Amino acid sequence: MTRRTKIYGISILALCLILGTAGFALHAGPEDAASFAPEKGKPKAFQNTGQTPAAPQAESIQQPKAEVLSNRVAEYHIDVALNEQDGTLTGTQTLTWTHPGKKTVNEIYLHLYPNAFSSPDTTFMKESGGKLRGDAMPKDGWGSMEITELRTTDGISLLHRLQYVQPDDGNTKDKTLAKVRLPVAVQGGESLTLKMKFTVKLPKVFARMGTAGNFVMAGQWFPKISVYEPAGTRGRTAEGWNLHQYHGNSEFYADFGIYSVRINVPETYTVAATGFQTKKADIRDGRKTVQFYADDVHDFAWAASPDFIYAEEPFSSSEVPGVRIKLYLDPVHQDLKERYFYAAKSALSNFSRWYGRYPYSTLSIVVPPADGNGAGGMEYPTLVTAFGASSDSPGYDELERTVIHEIAHQFFYGMIASNEFEEAWLDEGFASYAEDKLMEQEFGISPTLPIQAALISAPAPLTQNAWKYGSSDGYTKNAYYRGKLILLDIERQVGSKTMKRILTVYAHKYRFKHPATADFQRVVEQVTGRSWKNYFSQYVYDGKMADFSVDQITVNPLRQDGATVYESTVVISRKGAAYPKVPLLFAFQDGHTVRKQWKGEDSRALLKLTYKEPLAWVQIDPDYSLVVENKHINNYLKTTVPEPLLSRSNMSVTKLIEALLGALIW
Repeated sequence: MTRRTKIYGISILALCLILGTAGFALHAGPEDAASFAPEKGKPKAFQNTGQTPAAPQAESIQQPKAEVLSNRVAEYHIDVALNEQDGTLTGTQTLTWTHPGKKTVNEIYLHLYPNAFSSPDTTFMKESGGKLRGDAMPKDGWGSMEITELRTTDGISLLHRLQYVQPDDGNTKDKTLAKVRLPVAVQGGESLTLKMKFTVKLPKVFARMGTAGNFVMAGQWFPKISVYEPAGTRGRTAEGWNLHQYHGNSEFYADFGIYSVRINVPETYTVAATGFQTKKADIRDGRKTVQFYADDVHDFAWAASPDFIYAEEPFSSSEVPGVRIKLYLDPVHQDLKERYFYAAKSALSNFSRWYGRYPYSTLSIVVPPADGNGAGGMEYPTLVTAFGASSDSPGYDELERTVIHEIAHQFFYGMIASNEFEEAWLDEGFASYAEDKLMEQEFGISPTLPIQAALISAPAPLTQNAWKYGSSDGYTKNAYYRGKLILLDIERQVGSKTMKRILTVYAHKYRFKHPATADFQRVVEQVTGRSWKNYFSQYVYDGKMADFSVDQITVNPLRQDGATVYESTVVISRKGAAYPKVPLLFAFQDGHTVRKQWKGEDSRALLKLTYKEPLAWVQIDPDYSLVVENKHINNYLKTTVPEPLLSRSNMSVTKLIEALLGALIW
């Protein structure tokens, strides 16, 4: 999911107002914002050629390949029909689950995610306050899911055996997770097939799914089996179910499998979906049924609208054998297809080179209408959603950055598939890291890291459950920003070449494997040949940030060889996590400077310098290279400070304005 939240915008604008720069920043339109990217970073594809758009294309038809990439624990065959009049889905589903463990299983668990929107009393609504990523739950926009039939292949009804469970918070009004007691136990390696019927009342678009006028986003829309983890998966010592409700901050976790889905909509609708279309649409009585297939994926999503403008381009490179990129554009963005294609091709080729080949034959990009933005900025296997088309001239952050971030998810959320309930940073932090790298490479836009670090006022462990961050703000600043900054910090310690190797080894080794943080740590240690236990303990598992302070400067004149010299004594302390090398800058009254490094593992240091002039000031990390330090106000201290100033900071107004304006386009 993309990272644009109101919190950061408000914080940055407030600082700009204080400095008197808000006028400039707020009057800069999308074209002004784009101008901050150097000309060399602007692809020629962005230029308006003045050519008439090509005629609408027909979707390509494809067939499954023989290659098997995952363990394919689950197999879904679903038929679903949209009732566009009342915003409901009616579906039948055959689910086959193959027991991946060894112990006997007497029950299974199903995620019924749409029930998160059934009332104000669900866990999701209580934790989120009815808000997510700046969007609010529309009035009277409630949604729900009901399983109306549940049977074995022998026809035995299990509906009376279905029981809602709340393992995370005990909230009996939450019905997003259900247990089904089985009439016959399932042994390790055996398969279980269940047939079910279900109905979904789609909410008005909010939190990744719903309807907005005639636009439909079906995300997390079908009964989905929970993950049963064998021993050894993500460090488990004993096998068992991984069970969580739908929470305000968390996203999802599921097993890889096969999906064959038939979607029935009005004939005028265009359907975008995970995977690819396997045959021409079957049209009858003003409606059509479109069949899609996907394998080695762990979710299936689809969107539909009669207003979509469809475009498709084949793409291949040395890293990508062949992918059909499919665009489903809101009419407001119909002239921007080249920008979407360029962003997608850049992401596919570079991420495939950095993190391993994109193995799927399609990639779909859905652009919702402006009033459907609650469905925007989200990732699903082989399908991503961009931000809603609220403007016909969106800036880089609204269009390219969003597309690139969501495609980055295809490699971490999609193929590596970590547990987003419990270790969200392994997806969000890694996708944010990859996004920044590509935005800088392709468009010359660099993030304002010191400000991003300073926003992390309440660092927390990256391995805690997503909903335990307490708010969407805390979740975002840790899972996205702090996670990314830790990856950048590791890179600065080991070098970009070694970091590329770390991520390449990690991505290849754990593709389709559901790794944990400990697995990533082991890769870092294997590639670098040294222990990172202390670092991960502090910055990842304990949730600390660096914080170094210049506490005191004293200057004493001395007579040396008949001349007066000055002995300057500086007291430096560590108030946060340790760090191996802390850069220091000492400046004397005649302009002479000295750079040193301090081993920032001690709690306190006393440094003495002797020079012909008194020490004027000291700064820790003068180049802001410590990306994991979030408190910079105590990094700088003058020997003498004029009383009216009462300030420790040496960041000039010019530099601060520059940093803030950079953050506005980040």
